[in-house]
Amino acid sequence: MGTLLTQLPALLGVLVGTLGTILATSLADRARWRRTQNVRWDERRLDAYVDYAHALKESYAVALRMTAHLRPGSHSHPIDRDEGLVRLAESDARRTVVWENLLLLGDEPTVVAAATWRDAVWQVERLARGIVGAPTGISEQLARVNEARDGYYRAARQSLGVRGGSVEQSAALRQALTDRTMVAADSAVRANDG
Repeated sequence: MGTLLTQLPALLGVLVGTLGTILATSLADRARWRRTQNVRWDERRLDAYVDYAHALKESYAVALRMTAHLRPGSHSHPIDRDEGLVRLAESDARRTVVWENLLLLGDEPTVVAAATWRDAVWQVERLARGIVGAPTGISEQLARVNEARDGYYRAARQSLGVRGGSVEQSAALRQALTDRTMVAADSAVRANDG
Protein backbone atom coordinates (compact mmCIF):
# COMPACT_ATOMS: atom_id res chain seq x y z
CA MET A 1 0.00 0.00 0.00
CA GLY A 2 2.87 2.33 0.79
CA THR A 3 4.33 1.76 -2.66
CA LEU A 4 1.01 2.65 -4.30
CA LEU A 5 0.76 5.87 -2.32
CA THR A 6 4.27 6.90 -3.29
CA GLN A 7 3.58 6.18 -6.97
CA LEU A 8 0.11 7.80 -6.95
CA PRO A 9 1.39 11.33 -7.78
CA ALA A 10 3.33 9.95 -10.73
CA LEU A 11 0.29 7.97 -11.96
CA LEU A 12 -1.94 11.04 -11.59
CA GLY A 13 0.64 13.09 -13.50
CA VAL A 14 0.63 10.54 -16.34
CA LEU A 15 -3.19 10.47 -16.35
CA VAL A 16 -3.47 14.27 -16.38
CA GLY A 17 -0.81 14.51 -19.10
CA THR A 18 -2.62 11.94 -21.24
CA LEU A 19 -5.97 13.69 -20.82
CA GLY A 20 -4.33 17.04 -21.61
CA THR A 21 -2.76 15.62 -24.77
CA ILE A 22 -6.06 14.12 -25.88
CA LEU A 23 -7.86 17.42 -25.22
CA ALA A 24 -5.21 19.52 -27.00
CA THR A 25 -5.15 17.17 -29.99
CA SER A 26 -8.94 17.19 -30.16
CA LEU A 27 -9.08 21.00 -30.06
CA ALA A 28 -6.33 21.31 -32.69
CA ASP A 29 -8.12 18.83 -34.97
CA ARG A 30 -11.39 20.68 -34.54
CA ALA A 31 -9.72 24.03 -35.36
CA ARG A 32 -7.99 22.51 -38.40
CA TRP A 33 -11.33 21.06 -39.61
CA ARG A 34 -13.02 24.48 -39.22
CA ARG A 35 -10.23 26.20 -41.17
CA THR A 36 -10.50 23.60 -43.92
CA GLN A 37 -14.26 24.07 -44.09
CA ASN A 38 -13.90 27.86 -44.19
CA VAL A 39 -11.38 27.66 -47.03
CA ARG A 40 -13.65 25.22 -48.87
CA TRP A 41 -16.69 27.50 -48.56
CA ASP A 42 -14.66 30.60 -49.43
CA GLU A 43 -13.52 28.88 -52.63
CA ARG A 44 -17.09 27.99 -53.50
CA ARG A 45 -18.27 31.49 -52.65
CA LEU A 46 -15.57 32.95 -54.90
CA ASP A 47 -16.70 30.65 -57.73
CA ALA A 48 -20.33 31.69 -57.22
CA TYR A 49 -19.40 35.39 -57.26
CA VAL A 50 -17.26 35.06 -60.39
CA ASP A 51 -19.78 32.87 -62.24
CA TYR A 52 -22.56 35.36 -61.52
CA ALA A 53 -20.45 38.31 -62.68
CA HIS A 54 -19.57 36.50 -65.92
CA ALA A 55 -23.19 35.58 -66.64
CA LEU A 56 -24.44 39.10 -65.99
CA LYS A 57 -21.64 40.68 -68.04
CA GLU A 58 -22.52 38.35 -70.92
CA SER A 59 -26.15 39.53 -70.87
CA TYR A 60 -25.04 43.15 -70.63
CA ALA A 61 -22.57 42.81 -73.52
CA VAL A 62 -25.27 41.38 -75.78
CA ALA A 63 -27.71 44.12 -74.76
CA LEU A 64 -25.06 46.77 -75.49
CA ARG A 65 -24.48 45.30 -78.94
CA MET A 66 -28.22 45.31 -79.60
CA THR A 67 -28.50 48.97 -78.58
CA ALA A 68 -25.32 50.22 -80.27
CA HIS A 69 -27.36 52.15 -82.84
CA LEU A 70 -28.94 54.21 -80.03
CA ARG A 71 -25.59 55.41 -78.68
CA PRO A 72 -23.64 57.77 -80.93
CA GLY A 73 -19.94 57.02 -80.85
CA SER A 74 -20.51 53.53 -79.42
CA HIS A 75 -17.64 51.08 -79.73
CA SER A 76 -20.02 48.11 -79.38
CA HIS A 77 -20.22 45.94 -82.46
CA PRO A 78 -23.89 45.89 -83.55
CA ILE A 79 -25.61 42.54 -83.61
CA ASP A 80 -28.62 41.32 -85.54
CA ARG A 81 -31.77 41.64 -83.43
CA ASP A 82 -32.85 38.00 -83.85
CA GLU A 83 -29.38 36.70 -83.00
CA GLY A 84 -29.24 39.09 -80.06
CA LEU A 85 -32.57 37.86 -78.70
CA VAL A 86 -31.37 34.26 -78.89
CA ARG A 87 -28.14 35.18 -77.10
CA LEU A 88 -30.04 37.13 -74.45
CA ALA A 89 -32.26 34.11 -73.79
CA GLU A 90 -29.22 31.83 -73.46
CA SER A 91 -27.37 34.19 -71.16
CA ASP A 92 -30.53 34.73 -69.10
CA ALA A 93 -30.80 30.96 -68.57
CA ARG A 94 -27.16 30.79 -67.41
CA ARG A 95 -27.63 33.79 -65.14
CA THR A 96 -30.69 32.21 -63.55
CA VAL A 97 -28.75 29.05 -62.70
CA VAL A 98 -25.75 30.85 -61.20
CA TRP A 99 -28.07 33.18 -59.28
CA GLU A 100 -29.14 30.18 -57.19
CA ASN A 101 -25.51 29.47 -56.23
CA LEU A 102 -25.08 33.11 -55.29
CA LEU A 103 -28.20 32.98 -53.10
CA LEU A 104 -26.93 29.85 -51.39
CA LEU A 105 -23.35 30.91 -50.76
CA GLY A 106 -23.27 34.71 -50.82
CA ASP A 107 -23.58 36.97 -47.83
CA GLU A 108 -26.44 39.45 -47.62
CA PRO A 109 -24.61 42.61 -48.78
CA THR A 110 -23.25 40.80 -51.83
CA VAL A 111 -26.62 39.31 -52.78
CA VAL A 112 -28.27 42.73 -52.42
CA ALA A 113 -25.54 44.34 -54.55
CA ALA A 114 -25.91 41.55 -57.14
CA ALA A 115 -29.67 42.18 -57.35
CA THR A 116 -29.07 45.92 -57.79
CA TRP A 117 -26.60 45.25 -60.62
CA ARG A 118 -29.01 42.75 -62.19
CA ASP A 119 -31.88 45.26 -62.08
CA ALA A 120 -29.74 47.92 -63.77
CA VAL A 121 -28.74 45.47 -66.52
CA TRP A 122 -32.38 44.44 -66.94
CA GLN A 123 -33.25 48.02 -67.85
CA VAL A 124 -30.75 47.91 -70.73
CA GLU A 125 -32.03 44.46 -71.72
CA ARG A 126 -35.61 45.77 -71.81
CA LEU A 127 -34.44 48.46 -74.21
CA ALA A 128 -32.60 45.86 -76.32
CA ARG A 129 -35.68 43.61 -76.45
CA GLY A 130 -37.87 46.52 -77.50
CA ILE A 131 -40.00 46.36 -74.34
CA VAL A 132 -39.34 50.04 -73.65
CA GLY A 133 -38.45 52.88 -75.97
CA ALA A 134 -35.07 54.56 -76.04
CA PRO A 135 -34.73 56.94 -73.10
CA THR A 136 -33.21 60.35 -73.55
CA GLY A 137 -30.68 59.53 -70.82
CA ILE A 138 -29.31 56.23 -72.03
CA SER A 139 -25.86 57.30 -70.82
CA GLU A 140 -27.28 57.66 -67.31
CA GLN A 141 -28.75 54.20 -67.58
CA LEU A 142 -25.36 52.78 -68.58
CA ALA A 143 -23.70 54.73 -65.76
CA ARG A 144 -26.13 53.12 -63.27
CA VAL A 145 -25.09 49.69 -64.54
CA ASN A 146 -21.41 50.52 -64.03
CA GLU A 147 -22.02 51.96 -60.55
CA ALA A 148 -24.05 48.90 -59.57
CA ARG A 149 -21.25 46.64 -60.84
CA ASP A 150 -18.77 48.57 -58.69
CA GLY A 151 -21.08 48.02 -55.70
CA TYR A 152 -21.22 44.29 -56.41
CA TYR A 153 -17.44 43.95 -56.60
CA ARG A 154 -17.00 46.06 -53.48
CA ALA A 155 -19.40 43.79 -51.53
CA ALA A 156 -17.91 40.57 -52.96
CA ARG A 157 -14.35 41.64 -52.12
CA GLN A 158 -15.45 42.54 -48.58
CA SER A 159 -17.19 39.16 -48.23
CA LEU A 160 -14.06 37.29 -49.33
CA GLY A 161 -11.67 39.46 -47.31
CA VAL A 162 -9.85 40.68 -50.41
CA ARG A 163 -7.61 43.64 -49.68
CA GLY A 164 -5.87 45.99 -52.04
CA GLY A 165 -7.94 49.13 -52.30
CA SER A 166 -10.66 50.18 -54.70
CA VAL A 167 -11.10 48.65 -58.14
CA GLU A 168 -14.06 50.84 -59.08
CA GLN A 169 -14.45 51.51 -62.78
CA SER A 170 -17.63 53.57 -63.07
CA ALA A 171 -15.98 57.02 -62.97
CA ALA A 172 -13.52 56.12 -65.73
CA LEU A 173 -16.26 54.48 -67.80
CA ARG A 174 -18.54 57.51 -67.34
CA GLN A 175 -15.74 59.79 -68.55
CA ALA A 176 -15.06 57.55 -71.57
CA LEU A 177 -18.77 57.51 -72.40
CA THR A 178 -18.94 61.31 -72.13
CA ASP A 179 -15.86 61.69 -74.32
CA ARG A 180 -17.29 59.37 -77.02
CA THR A 181 -20.62 61.18 -76.96
CA MET A 182 -18.90 64.55 -77.38
CA VAL A 183 -16.76 63.25 -80.26
CA ALA A 184 -19.85 61.82 -81.97
CA ALA A 185 -21.73 65.10 -81.49
CA ASP A 186 -18.79 67.07 -82.93
CA SER A 187 -18.64 64.73 -85.92
CA ALA A 188 -22.36 65.17 -86.52
CA VAL A 189 -22.05 68.95 -86.39
CA ARG A 190 -19.13 68.90 -88.82
CA ALA A 191 -21.01 66.60 -91.18
CA ASN A 192 -24.01 68.97 -91.14
CA ASP A 193 -21.78 72.03 -91.65
CA GLY A 194 -19.88 70.45 -94.53
